[in-house]
Amino acid sequence: MSELAYWLGFSLIHDVGTKKIKQLQDHFGSLQSAWNAPVQELRELGWSYQAIQDMQNERSKLNLEHELRRVELVKAFLLCLADSNYPPSLRVIDSPPAILYVRGTLHDQDSRAICVVGTRKATSYGREIAYRFSHDLAQLGYTIIGGLSDGIEAAAHRGALDAGGRTIAVLPSGINHVYPYGNETKQLAHRIIEHGCVLSEFRIGAHPQPSSFTRRNRLMSGMAKGVLVVEAGETSGALNTASHAIEQGREVFAIPHNILHKDGIGCNKLIQDGAKLVRGIEDIIDEIPSHSPNALLFAPSPSDSLDMDLSETEQQILDLLGANPIHVDDLARSSQLPISDVMSTLTILELNGLAQSVGNMLYVAYPTYL
Repeated sequence: MSELAYWLGFSLIHDVGTKKIKQLQDHFGSLQSAWNAPVQELRELGWSYQAIQDMQNERSKLNLEHELRRVELVKAFLLCLADSNYPPSLRVIDSPPAILYVRGTLHDQDSRAICVVGTRKATSYGREIAYRFSHDLAQLGYTIIGGLSDGIEAAAHRGALDAGGRTIAVLPSGINHVYPYGNETKQLAHRIIEHGCVLSEFRIGAHPQPSSFTRRNRLMSGMAKGVLVVEAGETSGALNTASHAIEQGREVFAIPHNILHKDGIGCNKLIQDGAKLVRGIEDIIDEIPSHSPNALLFAPSPSDSLDMDLSETEQQILDLLGANPIHVDDLARSSQLPISDVMSTLTILELNGLAQSVGNMLYVAYPTYL
């Protein structure tokens, strides 16, 4: 068997992490030699007798050919830390995974990636921001990384896919258990596999545990040049991803949120603590330039919407719109205009990309205008 099989074998043994695997490789010259080493030689590593016995017991129960076959059956492939195709940005994080399970493809382009995260209970505005930013960044050649979670991250994956770009989903479970569970998530995962990849560091068959999400989050930030937090509550897991990003020396970006709403309090706290406030993708590109030759072609000008020739009524309605949905009745009361005028004006603003309906006669300003 190849050396990869032994990387897999040791990664499946409890309490034998990447550091110990490297120690075994350095001491024995190869992991195959380490796998077959007797106890007396293993004791030269300085490990406790109990640690060696536990490893020996688990090793004796593993059939490496069977484990490799399990990977093939779920249509995945393996990357070990010694593989030249292992994501370079992950090599330098603290405790990189010894083994990655991958379905899909990894490209050189993926080294220029933005991780987009946020709450599962996203507002329509938050989902729209995640979708649009990811769509426009993907057009510029950035790979979008997310956790496949409902809400912000699912919207980010879809934005990248609809732009014809690449996206990567990192799982808190084995690669054969797409999480969150459900047909909609499975369908999204299949689209991602066709235009990027789904990957995990967890063994096949593993279901997510509370600690799995923190481990997953460090990979999401570790694979990216920067992390964009779109919408996050005070205890959102997205803030954990941002913390990992800071520790790993990655850029952290945040979308500002209404201070009266708890849904985005985490974003405002990040900005207060030094994250870069983002109003448009230009704020991200300034810190992490695109390598795409089409960057200038696709990059929108933040002043485009402000230069439009709007009528007095159109400007009046637009000034009343913001990030939080407002009902047409409230617009009519605030503007002192007839409902019919408000509706026709909103239609014009929508056609010009300045306003957006979020259902139930509610409207928001389009993100690029804010």
